Amino acid sequence: MTIDVTELRTQFKEPHYLMNTTDNRILFLWLWEPHAQPRKKSAILLFHGITAYAGPYELLVKPLVNRGFTVYGLDLRGHGLSDGIRGDYPSRERLVKDLCEAVSFVKERHEQVILLGHSLGVLSSIIALDSCLHKVAGAVLLSGARTVKLSATQNIPLVQKMKILLSSLIYPSKPVIKYEREGMVGLDDPIFNFRYTLRFMRIMALRQMEFPKDMQIPVFVGVGDCDELFSVEDCKMLFDEVPSDTKQFYVAEGGKHAEFQPGSWDPLGVWLEEYFD
Repeated sequence: MTIDVTELRTQFKEPHYLMNTTDNRILFLWLWEPHAQPRKKSAILLFHGITAYAGPYELLVKPLVNRGFTVYGLDLRGHGLSDGIRGDYPSRERLVKDLCEAVSFVKERHEQVILLGHSLGVLSSIIALDSCLHKVAGAVLLSGARTVKLSATQNIPLVQKMKILLSSLIYPSKPVIKYEREGMVGLDDPIFNFRYTLRFMRIMALRQMEFPKDMQIPVFVGVGDCDELFSVEDCKMLFDEVPSDTKQFYVAEGGKHAEFQPGSWDPLGVWLEEYFD
């Protein structure tokens, strides 16, 4: 299904920003602001998961907004209401620039920036930490690990793999990989992506990224104990890699990969208030 992102942005009336990148594209930033005063000096920058965009994360960020934090949600290039070929990224270099430009955009408006990455957003957060750590005051990494549960992996026949490879060599910007798994959300939302390019998948390989060794900022790592994609043990292994001396690991009881019980992330709000003004 083809969507007209420009028209959808024109129709969108809720608070947001349109960020112009250095290669003259528009990235969409959702904006959730607290009504209560005083507001926190720190702001949160949300990086969404695969297939998704920032808008559906309102249920997660609202409790944080109620605690006085302003939250920005970046729609990655090719996702949500941002420019770009759907389900594609032209290069890792462009991804790095987009993420760091978004961090700079928020830092210009607030004293401190806290990254909040969910699933694929954990990878985006690690890339941003590695590339523009000096502008980041803290990080929240939810539902992400280096290893995916075998039950959640796609078994693609060899013939189909060859077709994907051949098509990607000829048309690298054509989304040819259908992403699907049991329990997916957003199936009724036309803005969700369910097809990706091979180069997008290669760029977004978490196993290639490492935390910067000099990272000494507060870090919160969390996962639901019923997550369909990542085990608690594998998320704990990612937590153990975090070089910071100030870090916390949390397991949300009854939490799935993208669905959580009301109040599940209250400890996150307490943690944020402990470390950030």
